[in-house]
Amino acid sequence: MAQVNPYLIFNGTCEEAFNFYKTVFGGEFAHIGKFKDMPSEQPLADDVANMIMHVSLPISSETILMGSDMHESFGFKVQAGSNFAVSINTDSEEEATKLFNGLSAGGNVTMPLDKTFWGAYFGMFTDKFGIHWMVNYDYEQ
Repeated sequence: MAQVNPYLIFNGTCEEAFNFYKTVFGGEFAHIGKFKDMPSEQPLADDVANMIMHVSLPISSETILMGSDMHESFGFKVQAGSNFAVSINTDSEEEATKLFNGLSAGGNVTMPLDKTFWGAYFGMFTDKFGIHWMVNYDYEQ
């Protein structure tokens, strides 16, 4: 069964925001990684390299608050009020494919489903109603 979580998008303040959220919710980050930590063939500017690529903060046994920074050089402009996505974590690759294909129909795929360097089958899209989605199946659990 799929798990749905909020994914918040920032323009350079993700680490500050999540450190604040951690003081409110408690707990520890399940993961925090910066863009400089991911494999890349192109060098990143220091201000971009030190931005958060992904952070996850478990809120309960059912809910994880996730986030990242985006930079305009990535082709994404962060706008307050639309700087979030719905993240779906699935139990299988087949479920990920079914949900991705169904929800993205008539929308705009921004990252096709594919295996990633972080051990997931992952893709992103904006549905035909303008809602941003991420679909993820973790191979390495």
